[in-house]
Amino acid sequence: WSGECKMAKSNKPIFWSLFAAGGTLAAFLAPVLALLFLMVAMGHAPALFSYDNLHAFAAHWLGKAFLLGVITLFLWHAAHRLRMTLHDFGLRQDAVVAVVVYVVAAIGTGLSVLYLLRI
Repeated sequence: WSGECKMAKSNKPIFWSLFAAGGTLAAFLAPVLALLFLMVAMGHAPALFSYDNLHAFAAHWLGKAFLLGVITLFLWHAAHRLRMTLHDFGLRQDAVVAVVVYVVAAIGTGLSVLYLLRI
């Protein structure tokens, strides 16, 4: 016995970490965003949320990084949640479902980068 322990390699920790980070971020930000959107819809938005201020935030590199982080983590959290939900509903082609939902999340991430760079 050589003392070596060979473990199977898995990509699960990558997807689980994105899922957990996205879920944590969603738990903190989604209620705030829902409240802000409701306030805007009712015409009671604070002056801080004017178009000019939000555009300036999104145009700054730090704002772009923040928005990219939020969008990306929300997308990857949603992809993994959808994969698990479809499995719970009896869709057992997990490899196909995983490829589809994660490719969609990756495309959404790429498009987010593209659109944020255009601001």
